[in-house]
Amino acid sequence: MLHEDFFNEFDTPFNTYPFSQIKENDYLPLLKLAISRSTKKLDIIIEDTESPTFENLIEKLEFYDDDINKVSSLFFNLLHAERTDGLQKIANEISPLITSFYNDVTMNPKLFTKIKLVFETRDANIFEREKRIVIEKFYKNFVRNGALLSDNEKDILRSIDEKLAKLSLSFSENLLKDKNSFYLLVDTIEELEGLEKSFIDTLSDKANEKGHEGKFCITLDGPTYLPFMKGVHNRTLRQKAYIGQSTVAFNDNDANNSENIKLMTKLRHKRAKLLGYENHAAYVLEERMAETPKKVREFLTDLLIKAKPHAEKEVDELASFASSLDNIDELYPWDFSYYAEKLKKKKFDLDDEVLKPYFSLDYAMTGIFTVAEKLYNLTFKENSDIETYHSEVKVFEVLEGQRFIGLLYTDLHPRSGKMPGAWATSFVDQFWKDGVEQRPHGSIVCNFSRPTTDKPSLLTFGELTTLFHEFGHALHGLLSECKLPSVAGTNVFWDFVELPSQLMENWCFEKECLDLFAKHYKTGEELPFEYVEKIKASANFLEGYSTMRQLSLAFLDLAWHSMDTSSVSDLEEFEKKAIEQTALLPRIPKTCMSSSFGHIFSGGYSAGYYSYKWAEVLDAEAFERFKEHGIFNKEIATKFRRELLSKGGSDHPMNLFKKFNGKEPSVDALLKRGGLL
Repeated sequence: MLHEDFFNEFDTPFNTYPFSQIKENDYLPLLKLAISRSTKKLDIIIEDTESPTFENLIEKLEFYDDDINKVSSLFFNLLHAERTDGLQKIANEISPLITSFYNDVTMNPKLFTKIKLVFETRDANIFEREKRIVIEKFYKNFVRNGALLSDNEKDILRSIDEKLAKLSLSFSENLLKDKNSFYLLVDTIEELEGLEKSFIDTLSDKANEKGHEGKFCITLDGPTYLPFMKGVHNRTLRQKAYIGQSTVAFNDNDANNSENIKLMTKLRHKRAKLLGYENHAAYVLEERMAETPKKVREFLTDLLIKAKPHAEKEVDELASFASSLDNIDELYPWDFSYYAEKLKKKKFDLDDEVLKPYFSLDYAMTGIFTVAEKLYNLTFKENSDIETYHSEVKVFEVLEGQRFIGLLYTDLHPRSGKMPGAWATSFVDQFWKDGVEQRPHGSIVCNFSRPTTDKPSLLTFGELTTLFHEFGHALHGLLSECKLPSVAGTNVFWDFVELPSQLMENWCFEKECLDLFAKHYKTGEELPFEYVEKIKASANFLEGYSTMRQLSLAFLDLAWHSMDTSSVSDLEEFEKKAIEQTALLPRIPKTCMSSSFGHIFSGGYSAGYYSYKWAEVLDAEAFERFKEHGIFNKEIATKFRRELLSKGGSDHPMNLFKKFNGKEPSVDALLKRGGLL
């Protein structure tokens, strides 16, 4: 493909990316060409002598960098899902170029003068709500990225932003490299007592792949690490695996993230001060529902006070159970999942191995598609003619009757070049341009176990909720009905973006939903009613502990970003002090969460990890509306879609939520649902 052709319509279904035609060495020249093309478009906008208006300025600014977005969307999606050494090397060149370009744009005084004029006269014109929001967003974006600084200060900001872009990439590279380099070899099958035979076979296959035939290999990918920690009796092996997980990117090697974190947080603080904010958290939260670090801390502290007594009782009960079962003197972190699984089985006669045969990934995908059909009249039709970036990736056309809603890519299994965890993203957002609508191309990326020769991919219940969670994000993007890309789909406040995803998890606990797809992969038997009852009964099992875990991460995030960290020399000690109020188990020396905390150091959640608990408050209230009228009630679903999912960021999220819910949210619904009231 000629590089110029990349910026035209592709000769593909729905103008999808022709992945095989784009090689690694194309990305850098493509980006440079995109920057050149975007610069020319921008120059025309800036030199326009007409008085600036929404139509001749703001609307044109929405699309001047289309070419850059087309390159960067493809590149960074592949960097996370299909990373190679070549892509990582290119990323180290691409990211600074993008950062430098946008710094030049937001610091251009002539352009800012035009934006400022439209912003200041917006009250004198009759704008629809979405346009007003976009005008305000552009003005704030320029101010928050240096438009009001002196020339010398702008140079300092440029330097900081370029360094931060490189540090974020380095953090991700180290995280993936160190995580992939760890594996624990086990010599005999006797040491793996407690694990299912099929899982042991998987560990044997992993060892064979690494050239250790006759042995068994434990890695840190989710489908391996989590069931291993829950099932294996051997406490020493659990301890070794836990230490491996808890020291990722904190080991004495070239993948240690300590210096990256110190420099990143120092630069973020310096950047915030340069722009007139007290700290990075204050800078970030200005554009969040929570608004200030003080409000976030009050929110987290309120939950802490209410959840900690429950959590302490739960841990005491678990410790007593471990002592009675195996004479364990003290409960350590590597014991928690193991004994929690056993206690859960004792209390509810339920464990993941019993449930997994009913949660095949294929059936679960059918299930979420059926849920979307019942709620929003959507159908999903696989299209094998659309090219993908990996053979395991599938693409579905999303339809509402005869109307094309968008595309959904699904990439659901782990690979060596894939980042851990699960996320939703998009290749193309929804918007209107020149009277033509672009419908979105969304994607969900997970790390579920692959099918084997004798069984399909089987999910734990936790993985099932993860699938529903990411699908909720996808629906938020797919059902967007905005005019302008900067507010379409999931382009919303980050403490609001988790509402649609976390709301979807609720359906996993409802019999009416599980009956749609939870069938034994061998026999076709429906998930027995007693199991459904046990799932519901166990929904709040260790809810206090789980809440404290989330709070510890949120407090750690806030600690890193609400102060000057230039004097921090010891990550371990800093972390210990930041989360000591949430501690429930002994802290293990020479371990560190921060070094692998990708959400806040490479994933865009800096000063925003509290968002998960914040959104839980919203989703608890929202799901109460569904429960009141029926979980598949079309009227409520239509209202949720109309007032919230379709609106993206075209209005303040609290306004959107109140239009659906009828009132502002309260933590009481969340506490009630979690049994913490």
